[in-house]
Amino acid sequence: MSNSTSDVSVGRVNLAFDPDLEGGAVNNNTGVIVGKDKTPVTYSWENLHVGVDVSQGNCFTRISKKLPPIRKEILNNVTGAVRPGEFLAIMGASGAGKTTLLNCLTHRNSGSLDITGQRYINGKSVDQDTLARISGYVQQDDLFVGTLTVRETLCFQALLRMDKHLSYEKRMARVEEVINELGLSKCANTKIGNPQRGIKGISGGESKRLAFANEVLTDPSLLFCDEPTSGLDSYMAQNIVEVLKSLAAKGKTVICTIHQPSSEVFAMFDRILLMAQGRTAFLGSIDAALPFFSEQGLPCPANYNPADFYIFSLAVVRGQESESKQKNMAICDAFEKSELGQQVIEIVKSERLQASSSTNNVVPEKRTRSPYKASWWNQFRAVLWRSWMTVLRDPAFITIKASTSLIIAALVSLIYQGQSPSFDCMQNIQGALFLYLTSANFNNVFGVINTFTAELPIFLREHFNGMYRADVYFLSKMIAESFVYILVPLMDFCVPYFAIGLNSAADRFFTGAAIEVLVANSAVSFGYFVSCLAGTTPIALAIAGPLNIPLLLFGGFFLKNNTAPKWLEFFKYLSWFNYGNEALTINQWRDVEFTTPGPNCNSTMLEYTAADPNAFICNGNDVIALYNFNPDFFLRDILLLVALIVGLRTLAFLALLRRSYNKN
Repeated sequence: MSNSTSDVSVGRVNLAFDPDLEGGAVNNNTGVIVGKDKTPVTYSWENLHVGVDVSQGNCFTRISKKLPPIRKEILNNVTGAVRPGEFLAIMGASGAGKTTLLNCLTHRNSGSLDITGQRYINGKSVDQDTLARISGYVQQDDLFVGTLTVRETLCFQALLRMDKHLSYEKRMARVEEVINELGLSKCANTKIGNPQRGIKGISGGESKRLAFANEVLTDPSLLFCDEPTSGLDSYMAQNIVEVLKSLAAKGKTVICTIHQPSSEVFAMFDRILLMAQGRTAFLGSIDAALPFFSEQGLPCPANYNPADFYIFSLAVVRGQESESKQKNMAICDAFEKSELGQQVIEIVKSERLQASSSTNNVVPEKRTRSPYKASWWNQFRAVLWRSWMTVLRDPAFITIKASTSLIIAALVSLIYQGQSPSFDCMQNIQGALFLYLTSANFNNVFGVINTFTAELPIFLREHFNGMYRADVYFLSKMIAESFVYILVPLMDFCVPYFAIGLNSAADRFFTGAAIEVLVANSAVSFGYFVSCLAGTTPIALAIAGPLNIPLLLFGGFFLKNNTAPKWLEFFKYLSWFNYGNEALTINQWRDVEFTTPGPNCNSTMLEYTAADPNAFICNGNDVIALYNFNPDFFLRDILLLVALIVGLRTLAFLALLRRSYNKN
């Protein structure tokens, strides 16, 4: 390394900028290298208080006795800091407040919590949007599209999250660099997998490393991790923490929550933050923790995992709640008065003083334009590509859907085969037409119920990370799946059509096929709407059936058209069964002569009242009249099916858009 260096102080961190590092810097406190063109980040927080109002009793006692809510303090006067090149682990027993603290630091998942206090980047107050641009956040649950490979997932992230000025070649080069850095080369071309849908994929440890790869792809200066070792064995947990340690060694500021680390994992932390009942019990290096606890009369036994010792010491013991809480409060008070506690306060103050006197703006200015790094068109291309790959590689989406449709079509052909345009076959043909409608409805409504519910957590995470717009996602999903919901209904319609003996005229066949596709896509649109409205698959399945029944009843088969109570007739205008049934009936029977007319077609009208009215059905037009359908409404029915498709998908998009605004 060259001897020609210049020193500058960032908070309490001394950085030596070396020309041999091409803009990099060495942290003189830790000896790590801060990345080129990256501002080293000291993240600090001061006097954080988090509270929530908890209702007393039940709804009846709250109303009758007018019980006010109880104020519950989750975090109480928490102050801390972490500097460039440091790896800070937040630890504590269950209920200590470590997850709430991480949520406060990341400005996420605040819900109805009342949060006060300040958070700083290099001494300057920071908001959620600014923090999101310079940081990465690895959540506890790994959410990926299982049909993509590891490399494809990272390429997708690179296209949407990296700066606009970077070329495609540089983005892909960064992807390969991250794959090598995080040890993902062996599984780079392996699908991530989804066991619930029968797609085998990568291991849990590889999945966790992929989660880190997604975040470090943009080379953030600050990295948050929520329980990165959760669900992993001890070897893989150590492997993941080594990854975090290596990231910190490159000058990044790393903060994570962790639950019961092994002694080997614990030794990798630079600093630990121990929480107890919402307060700071200790914040400092791991070497300073043992002497501090010994001074409080809590020496760690020999050959004992220090992490387990600290967690057990700060836990609230069942049956000894009062004594445990008093002991914890005494430890927290002792830390506040200790030299270590005062040093933390001094770091935060010095950061603010330096930031106020500095002319350099180390915190990026808040964006005034679009929060997205990719243009609308680039977002659309990337999301459409991913949606298309999801459809092609999902065996349950194409293979099962096509095979079940063929089986049903073959069964219908066997049951209804050999019908003719006659009085005797009229009812069977009408039954076959309505079976077309019900099959198109239920196959598609329940086939798309989980389209958005299954990917909703992924969509919300990526949308809030500023990757793509809600309209881009919705439009891409619709376009990618559209060919399935055109080809499969066509197959359902065409396979049994001539076997049944329906109208063989070419124009009637193609018109009927178009009507079937419109009905199927009306059902798909309804499924999209329910999926976006419900948010979860169980709720969507629970409400889809009851909402379908009234629309089915007003389809003109179980209930003759225009015979329902007037105040319920609005269901008819919302029913694609009604429009589809009327259009298919008109298409099948208009101007069709029976090969065998009804038995009383040659009788006089005087005999009509004494005979079965159905016996006077003499041609196709009489069939249309029998169901109270109007041939003049044929074009109207087709246009209204199109209107239903557009209207329901608009409502579905609005429901999805509403969820995208509900950030907490």
